[in-house]
Amino acid sequence: MKAEILENLKRAVIEYDTEGAASWAKKAVEEGVAPLKALDALTEGIQQIGDAYGRGELWLPDLVGAASAMTTATPILEEEIRRKGMKRQVLGTIVIGTVYGDLHSIGKTIVATLSAAEGFEVIDLGTSVTAEEFMEAIREHKPDILAMSALLTTTAPQQAKVIKSLQEEGFRDKVKVVVGGGAITHDFAKRIGADGYEPTAPMAVELFKTIVR
Repeated sequence: MKAEILENLKRAVIEYDTEGAASWAKKAVEEGVAPLKALDALTEGIQQIGDAYGRGELWLPDLVGAASAMTTATPILEEEIRRKGMKRQVLGTIVIGTVYGDLHSIGKTIVATLSAAEGFEVIDLGTSVTAEEFMEAIREHKPDILAMSALLTTTAPQQAKVIKSLQEEGFRDKVKVVVGGGAITHDFAKRIGADGYEPTAPMAVELFKTIVR
């Protein structure tokens, strides 16, 4: 039964089944499946989709669907991990969000999901995140990486505002800043003092892994 639950968790991600993913995650908790193993099953699914996307065999909607399925199941399992007092080995900690005034979430959510699948602890602040909200999260979580997304040219300057806040509060040398989104370019990232930029979610995750190494 436990092996079946793990297989169904993986399949739910591969088939973009958000309701099924949540249902099987709850079933895993009820049946006493080790939550870390259940998370590994989700991870295998999202990695399979991510690899196929990287090879050009799947498209952005596929990545979005798989990420959505994993996102519905992960909190259920993470709550069980906390309840049992367990700890997951992580590569590093990432605080991520879309900057203030920008409500676009798809790219940010995919980056967050793929990062979690690769073994990062991800604190997703959501969309329209103010500079102060980013700073509060950095003070609290002390992340290795701050990742910011901006899809609009009108909101892109908010990334520079956050970096300035980091400098003013003495955090700039303690966290690496990676920026992305449709409005961002390599030149813009360099101009505002970011440590890195990648145009796609899989490339961003590879950059995160390089940074923590």
